[in-house]
Amino acid sequence: MSPSAHVSTDVSAAPVPGPGSPPTPPPAAGGVVELLREAAQAGPLTALRIGERPFVLATGPDQTQEILAKRPEVYVKHGHRARPLLGDGLISASGDAWKRQRKLLQGRFTVAGTRRWAHHITAAAERIAARWEAAAGAGGQVDIGRDMRFFALDTIWRTLTGTPLDETTERELEAVDTVVASLPTLAGARPEPALAVDEALAQIDTTAHRVIGLARARRADARPGGPPHLLDLLLDTAETRPEYTDGLIRDELVTLLVAGHETTAQTLCWLFVLLDRHPDVHDRFLTAYAAADGPAARDTLLGALVQETLRLYPAVWLVPRHAARDDVLDGLPIDAGTSVLACPYLTHRIPELWPDPERFDPARFLPGGHRPHHPAAFQPFGVGARACLGQHFALQEMLTLLRLLLPAHRPRLTSPPRGAVFGANLRPDGPVRGTLTAVRA
Repeated sequence: MSPSAHVSTDVSAAPVPGPGSPPTPPPAAGGVVELLREAAQAGPLTALRIGERPFVLATGPDQTQEILAKRPEVYVKHGHRARPLLGDGLISASGDAWKRQRKLLQGRFTVAGTRRWAHHITAAAERIAARWEAAAGAGGQVDIGRDMRFFALDTIWRTLTGTPLDETTERELEAVDTVVASLPTLAGARPEPALAVDEALAQIDTTAHRVIGLARARRADARPGGPPHLLDLLLDTAETRPEYTDGLIRDELVTLLVAGHETTAQTLCWLFVLLDRHPDVHDRFLTAYAAADGPAARDTLLGALVQETLRLYPAVWLVPRHAARDDVLDGLPIDAGTSVLACPYLTHRIPELWPDPERFDPARFLPGGHRPHHPAAFQPFGVGARACLGQHFALQEMLTLLRLLLPAHRPRLTSPPRGAVFGANLRPDGPVRGTLTAVRA
């Protein structure tokens, strides 16, 4: 394979319109991933066109690291597909605003910072474990997709507000899924929002401003003791920093809600899908887990399951950047204004890095397992300064829930997903439902 290549390819969709042009539909998500998969065969850095737009696709770890970690001043965040939902929150912010916003929050999501939320994570996990115990005694029917979403949303809601997620708020926040499902695969390709999306955005605004108002009222009655929850932190900051308006607090609240549950919920769904597809792997895991010597050894086994799931189905499967100026990368000229795409989904499937890449093999991530050590060969949470702020939080969430569920229950899927949806995130196509059987000790 050459280090870089030029490919002229199109998909069956109209070009993305310029300013003032009427909106046109984006390429179908399945068409985009197949196009990128084909382009990646030419090399780790490939120039291509989608419609009339120039793109560069990076799948090699060296090239990805250059774009995302080593040269962020050249390959910048430029707008965001989810801006209608996230506004000026941390994920869609850029420049100095992004630096200030990240600095405010990052201490709460380090390994040490995540410990302050451990009781919230545990309480949310125990809620789902009790739900599964009750379901097992009543025929064993579970909606895994809904339960994983509820767990992840409950966890981040507790972290934001200090209170458990109630059913009314859960129903209101279904609007988040409506908006996320409407987002395009590629930035700049969003059609005019449908009425359902407009209504969903309005519902999200109503819920966000209601909880902000309730938090302000609570604080006015009696200032809370102990470390503040995340919404308290934002409201405290607003007292001394005028840029933290109600609008920005809303945007950060919604950003934390979306980022704090989407990746976790989708990864847990995929994990149960993969275990159902590969009962032999599930059998080996249960045998090893029962024989493991202590909590650390058991967590190592659980962590390997999670990491291999993230390798095959990284929720953030495509990471767009914008060339801020003309550049040459790995011998390939890149014009200013070109959209540059890093693709963890394809990087995680390079055979030279991951032998037999389509095989579900958690042993890759166990001690002595064969996995590449390049920092950009495995990037489910991104690499560089804009890597996911909440990755330690998400991993702790998943381990906490799986400690309770996997040793006790073995779901058999009665409604497996039809495949994968490659949209703004990578999610199962269809519901994930099953029946529970008890794991024999």
